[in-house]
Amino acid sequence: MTHYVRHHAWLEDESLLRDVGVLVDIPGFLVNGRFESQAPLANAWELKRVWPRAQLVIVDDAGHAAGNAGITQELIRATDQFAAP
Repeated sequence: MTHYVRHHAWLEDESLLRDVGVLVDIPGFLVNGRFESQAPLANAWELKRVWPRAQLVIVDDAGHAAGNAGITQELIRATDQFAAP
């Protein structure tokens, strides 16, 4: 994880926002904890703003930990929606 963060996941600054056109027809889920410090909510909000088929879910009592019950529940719900016929 630290290796990816140190190298900005090999993405240029603003590249997701700039090149969001490739995602325009692809549905997506953005699950973010309100108290997330490594991926601030503002980043998810900006991406959702330019990616119309994405759903942004904010988990009120969560930070970065995937072990948070709310985060886990939302990730399962998102996965289930993609698995449904």
